[in-house]
Amino acid sequence: MARPKSGFYSTIEYIGPRPQKPKKKNFFGGWVIIAIALAMGSYFASPLIPFLKAAQLGASDEQAALAIGALEQSNLPGDKLAAIALAHAGEAISFDSSYYKIAYPNGDIPANKGVAADVVVRCFRKLGIDLQVKVHEDMVQNFRSYPGIFGASAPDGNIDHRRVANLQRFFERNGETLSPSRSGGEYAPGDIVVWALANGEKHTGIVVPSPAGHENENWVVHNMGSGVRWENVLFEYAIERHFRYPARK
Repeated sequence: MARPKSGFYSTIEYIGPRPQKPKKKNFFGGWVIIAIALAMGSYFASPLIPFLKAAQLGASDEQAALAIGALEQSNLPGDKLAAIALAHAGEAISFDSSYYKIAYPNGDIPANKGVAADVVVRCFRKLGIDLQVKVHEDMVQNFRSYPGIFGASAPDGNIDHRRVANLQRFFERNGETLSPSRSGGEYAPGDIVVWALANGEKHTGIVVPSPAGHENENWVVHNMGSGVRWENVLFEYAIERHFRYPARK
């Protein structure tokens, strides 16, 4: 009598590894993984896209010198701040948000390091306005009015002015708050802009004139992570706040 078979083959009739049943291909699984990866890449890289585009359209040193010369002829604080910002643009500064113990007043981290807020602080300081002191003094008197998102229990003159959210609150309390319009005519040299990036971070920069050949445009000086840049990215991000400081009468 024939031996009963089990599965595909019995162990006597077939010597060697037991054949495996062919697996069904999961057609959708691979595409779902690719789609998720592309979506995540787009989310985290989106703040860099305008930066990369602007880097290809960068202005020359000669154009910066012309713009600075014209701004320096003005008596308006905003024009003078914009001239200082343009002179600051192009400096090789590595992005560094680390905590530093610095002097007070007029304290600063190493000149070759910084974040977006440091651009604003350094330019105002050359204008004769020390935001380290201004922000600290306002926080000492009004600490609970400032964002409680950094886990601080008291004002800290080493770091408070280097945080965009704190600068935003200071300008809201002490400067002129303007509508975050997408109309270029609403912005003037020296205006401060705070953006909300796609990754949830805040970013800031100083509005400056555009170079020759880009008339009727407003550019900005800012640090997105690759040094201080003069770029056409004012409307590339979601504008959250628009300030003038000191407020113009």
